Amino acid sequence: MGAGISHAAFGGVALGFLLKVDPVLSSVFFCVASGLGIVYLSKKSHIKEDTTIGIFFASTMALGILIFGLLKGVNVDLFGYLFGNILAVTLNDLYLALLVEGAVFFFVLFYYKELLLLVLDQEMAEVSGIPVSMVYYLLVTLISLTIVISIKVVGIVLVSALLIIPSAAALQITNNFKKALVTAIIFGIASSIGGLILSYFLDTPSGATIVLFATGIFLVTSLLSSKKRD
Repeated sequence: MGAGISHAAFGGVALGFLLKVDPVLSSVFFCVASGLGIVYLSKKSHIKEDTTIGIFFASTMALGILIFGLLKGVNVDLFGYLFGNILAVTLNDLYLALLVEGAVFFFVLFYYKELLLLVLDQEMAEVSGIPVSMVYYLLVTLISLTIVISIKVVGIVLVSALLIIPSAAALQITNNFKKALVTAIIFGIASSIGGLILSYFLDTPSGATIVLFATGIFLVTSLLSSKKRD
């Protein structure tokens, strides 16, 4: 889901330049619509969710490429949007990030049990009376917003890695859901700060450096986990 929505952001950015509006704003609406569209089509059709994600993944990227191909005389920093550019982050972007961060925090806080059951056993969640569709739509919406606010730092291509790698690293050292959640947050913050510091001193792209830093954490936790099993 994260990979599909993150690549949908490319179409959102392109639409922003076409309509002459803030690309971040257009990406918010486009990514949220794409995420909700993936869920809706998966539930209302006989197509599996991963197939629907693949369709949106390809079509939204193609739409973005088509729009940029039609734009004439427009100077666009495609490299920055694809791979991140920390220098492009504005004060408004930081305010938006804080707003989304607060929304995610309170969503997880109030719907922790529902999310846990939804992740582990969706059928049991439905039988238990949990509004599965509503919770899932909210989850996808917040995933979409999180992806959009991260694009300028790590880029469209790499943003899905920050959704996956810190969580994967956390699961190497704990099987407890709550501990894994907190650990993943710590690893994500550490990757962002450590990657930015390294990119400054090494003069390397910030997005790629952050993702590689997170990958290093994953490799270390995997090594420690394998030794513990031995």
